[in-house]
Amino acid sequence: MSMLLRRLSLLLLLCTLIATSHAQDGLLSPAEFLSYDLGSRFTRHHRVVDYVEHVAAQAPNVRLERYGETYEGRPLMVAYVSSAENMARLEQIRTDNLGRTGMAAGTDGNTNPALVWLSYNVHGNESVSTEAAMATLYDLANPNNAETQAWLENTVVILDPCINPDGRDRYVNWYNRMVGHFPNPNPDGREHHEPWPGGRTNHYYFDLNRDWAWATQIETQQRLPLYNRWMPHVHVDFHEQGVNAPYYFAPAAEPFHKRITPWQRTLQTMIGENHTRYFDREGWLYFTRQVFDLFYPGYGDTWPTFNGAVGMTYEQGGSGRAGLGIITAEGDTLTLRDRIDHHHTTSLSTVETAANNHEQIVAEFADYFTSASRGDYETFVVKGDNRDKVQALATLLDHQGIRYSYATGSTQVRGFGFGEGRTGSVSVTPGDLVIQTDQPKGLLAGVLFEPEPVLDDSLSYDITSWALPYVYGLETYALTDRLDAGTADAPPTLSTTPDINRPYAYLAEWQSFEDVQLLADILQHDIKLRFATGPFEMDGQRYERGTLILTRTGNDALGDRFDQIIRDAAAQHNQPIYPVATGYVTRGADFGSSDVSFLEKPDIAVLAGSPLSSYAVGEVWHFFDQQLGYPVTLLHADDFGSIDLDAYDVLILPSGSYGEVLTDERLGEVRAWIREGGRLVAMERGATFLAGKEGFALKRKEEEKDEDEDKQPEDALRTYAERERQAISDDVSGAIFRVQVDHTHPLAFGYGSTYFILKRGDDTYAFLEDDWNVGVLREDARVSGFAGAKAADKLENTLAFGVQNMGRGAVIYLLDDPLFRGFWYNGRLLFSNAVFLVGQ
Repeated sequence: MSMLLRRLSLLLLLCTLIATSHAQDGLLSPAEFLSYDLGSRFTRHHRVVDYVEHVAAQAPNVRLERYGETYEGRPLMVAYVSSAENMARLEQIRTDNLGRTGMAAGTDGNTNPALVWLSYNVHGNESVSTEAAMATLYDLANPNNAETQAWLENTVVILDPCINPDGRDRYVNWYNRMVGHFPNPNPDGREHHEPWPGGRTNHYYFDLNRDWAWATQIETQQRLPLYNRWMPHVHVDFHEQGVNAPYYFAPAAEPFHKRITPWQRTLQTMIGENHTRYFDREGWLYFTRQVFDLFYPGYGDTWPTFNGAVGMTYEQGGSGRAGLGIITAEGDTLTLRDRIDHHHTTSLSTVETAANNHEQIVAEFADYFTSASRGDYETFVVKGDNRDKVQALATLLDHQGIRYSYATGSTQVRGFGFGEGRTGSVSVTPGDLVIQTDQPKGLLAGVLFEPEPVLDDSLSYDITSWALPYVYGLETYALTDRLDAGTADAPPTLSTTPDINRPYAYLAEWQSFEDVQLLADILQHDIKLRFATGPFEMDGQRYERGTLILTRTGNDALGDRFDQIIRDAAAQHNQPIYPVATGYVTRGADFGSSDVSFLEKPDIAVLAGSPLSSYAVGEVWHFFDQQLGYPVTLLHADDFGSIDLDAYDVLILPSGSYGEVLTDERLGEVRAWIREGGRLVAMERGATFLAGKEGFALKRKEEEKDEDEDKQPEDALRTYAERERQAISDDVSGAIFRVQVDHTHPLAFGYGSTYFILKRGDDTYAFLEDDWNVGVLREDARVSGFAGAKAADKLENTLAFGVQNMGRGAVIYLLDDPLFRGFWYNGRLLFSNAVFLVGQ
């Protein structure tokens, strides 16, 4: 090489290094930062975090906030983006906006930019949205983009690039391992078929898009305080749907919840119409007003709507099947780049519409908190008889930002009783929890407590009833007037129990899930204990069935540690314990009686893996791991045939398909294990699989034939256009039913004569002939929510949950999910009874 060429090469290299250095000193596009074009591969979460941090470091109009981390330790964050002027007064904008809601006192009425919150990737395998989030963030941050900078003068954008990092990385890491150098768009290819459990859910297989109202998951628990600090005016939740579906955006489908205001409907339409300008120009297909309704309050569109925002879902075709590209039913290839473009476009179009209408948006938002209907009731009174349940409800209200107080005096009023289903006299007494709807979150409170949500259209995307009094099993009354009785911010303090030096035993009541937490703690310290199978009285106090009896006898080896372990556990779980000086009771069975059962620490196994429902497995896993804190062993379904069941006392079958798992041979081995003392807890489809199987008592109920069934009246003719609505006359869309309970059976210890379940289907099962029908549905059992007329009739006089004795063991049938989505609090004790008490 000549000297001239060497000098030219060095000069070019120097220019390249200088150019690269200058580029790294400024804001880089996603492609420049990641070294690949968006859409050419999926970006792992840590690189998404790196890029968002880069933008925040380089762009003066972007501020980053980490608001938490996932179960697997991945960071959760939002980026605030606005004009330089707005960023300089960001805290003032926030507090002034809270002033409009009544949640804080604002000081400057001129701070009125619209607040737009964009939430991406709540479902991990709907992974295109995080890629689109990076493109959107760059366009909003880019000072050379005159259009977006003009919008930001009138908006503050809060951008969450990934709500569900654990699920996203589960999908992305799997896909990146499956795809070759040349992505294969053939739908048969392995890269288009995720393995169990898929990437949709979070670490514990929970659907975070249905958790906004319940906050059972750590991601939601950390996000809600941040949301409540800002209370945005517009919230968008970005999703994906089936491969062959066009793009979906607002306005939403019916049914709309009746508390959604005309303005919220109007702004949805305005934003949707702005999207159509861009989609029409590009020739992109889309649809609106179908499938995705605004009724169930747990979604990322409805929950913000009940908090004053205009909440919307955007759905791109693709989801976990699409990968980098897939051939659709029409023969086209849907690419990741296509999907990014669509979500990127609606992201910016949303900001644009908010900017162009910011004054009206802010004014209507303020009006929402002064004039929107709070519902039919002004006050909800929750009786304080069960302290633990009331505290659990109060914790949920804290997550939601709903204010409450405690009654300090007594009064007599009239109200609708949730348990009775009718209006009558109500005695308000000190310690009762009081929720007034005349508060900033009053509309949300009204929605979460409403006894019977009004369903204008029977076709809904999710459950149709969720009233918190049924969820928590609390005696509650809804008052049409404001309660004027005196209230306090804290509940009455517990009266202390007398101390006894070296008591004969300690007693702990069995009335709530918190009592189960105490039991779990004590068992892990190898304390020997018993429980009462009947009520008893001593020292002038009555103790109900299930009461835990921790005697010094049997725990002598622990010495004084026995007392310390029990007292420490009681303090940790805030549970009262009652020391007694004798095992002699004034009424009932003495502690040495055969009516007082020994409670052995159980070794518990849970079946997991395909073809079981990942949601159902996750509910059980989360229950033991996060709620109860008790060890369980998850057995993979593929390995179940080689597992020695004798190592376990309890086997739990979550809902799922069991034909390939419980073969006739393996089912025979399970029956033999039960006869030797094993306890099988079968839930939903885990229970129904056993119906009619050899040795199992569960049977489907035979339908009674209507005498007029063979007749063909004119109204029996079917209309094709109404086929879906006609079909749901046989369905139950997540409705609440009243269960008649035999509370003398250990499966129902801690309950009264009534329990409320959430039914999500119309399968019916007959009463057990020679065993224990612990919970049954009788006539007119539906309490709230939609149940088709045929389905409601069919469910009369059917089994809800029961126990079959089999040899020395037992089978517990739970035909409806007591742990539904982790939020059905009152079911936790029922499930715990099945695991810890039945068959002991």
